Amino acid sequence: MDTSRFNALTPQERQIIEFKGTEYPFTGEYDNFYEEGTYTCRRCNAELYRSTDKFDAHCGWPAFDQEIPGAVNRLPDPDGYRTEIECASCSGHLGHVFVGEFMTPTNTRHCVNSLSMRFVPVEKT
Repeated sequence: MDTSRFNALTPQERQIIEFKGTEYPFTGEYDNFYEEGTYTCRRCNAELYRSTDKFDAHCGWPAFDQEIPGAVNRLPDPDGYRTEIECASCSGHLGHVFVGEFMTPTNTRHCVNSLSMRFVPVEKT
């Protein structure tokens, strides 16, 4: 994998994105954030989620009910219970996805670390 295209990360961002860490609940900058735009991967800038798919799951992390098609890979978590999600472009850790909670019409909740993403607002003209 060509890492020369990756953004520089802080130690805390690296802990989450490269070493599959988790930020503390209710501390992320995008947990209670509802502006119009797109969320991109903090490491490689790939588009991941649209703000129209974000919802308040009261879980302490930004939650989305679907990703941009092809943007996210799902992998069995080593704990055997959860499903990890990672950026399809750079394999950076995003968080976990949960299915079957009946919180949205898609029945899906992507629980994503704020430090794994950057928000790009819609340009107002």
